[in-house]
Amino acid sequence: MTTLIYDGTFEGLLTAAFEVYERRLVYVSLKKGELRNEALFTEVISIITDDGKAQRVLRGLKMKLSPIGVQRLYAAHLAEIDGEDNTLLGYIRYVFDAGQNIEEDYGNKYVMRVSEIVRMVRREKHRMEAFIRFRKLRDETFYAGIEPDFNVLPLLIEHFKSRYADQKWIIYDLRRRYGVYYDLHDTQYISLEHADVKAANVISAYTSDENLYQDMWKNYFKSVNIPARKNSKLHLMHVPKRYWRHLTEKI
Repeated sequence: MTTLIYDGTFEGLLTAAFEVYERRLVYVSLKKGELRNEALFTEVISIITDDGKAQRVLRGLKMKLSPIGVQRLYAAHLAEIDGEDNTLLGYIRYVFDAGQNIEEDYGNKYVMRVSEIVRMVRREKHRMEAFIRFRKLRDETFYAGIEPDFNVLPLLIEHFKSRYADQKWIIYDLRRRYGVYYDLHDTQYISLEHADVKAANVISAYTSDENLYQDMWKNYFKSVNIPARKNSKLHLMHVPKRYWRHLTEKI
């Protein structure tokens, strides 16, 4: 058994797949993190992410999979679920080893599991698109903090870039400590000092009329609420409590 240690990035995953074939490895275990002692008789290899090797694997995947199939693999990687690194590597190996397109081969454990992970990631993506609430800062930038279960921020860019093309905005993942900034033309990934995105500091950077708009939004939700039709169980099913801290109408 050979243990491969990689950095957890998508490029690192593809590099690991390249090394499996380059070294002709058969029994492997992929883990993200730092190199450390493993069990006796286990060979440990530290995978250094290489963009050239990653691109070669990606080109191969694009020849074997449909564009949607490649996107699904990337989405499954963004889930960042502990212990699923071997699933992703197994999926990639199955893509290359099979003599036909494997995207619909749900009898294979790797294909089935990737499909399940993708459904979870897509569900979280759709919830973020619905639950993100922007707040206007003094520099005319609109800011939204999020804490999704999965790393879906890269999947949100096109939606918000299209929907809010005429506004500067920042969507910041507080859990993973990185965000996306849109400047009316392009988007770029940013990382802020943790102290700069604490709730108190963000609130202090609001425009003077931001509280007014928040109050108006809350009043709107109260006015359209019909107490006789209240269904708390159904409401929690569609809007779980873990999202409430970033919803203006719930604060």
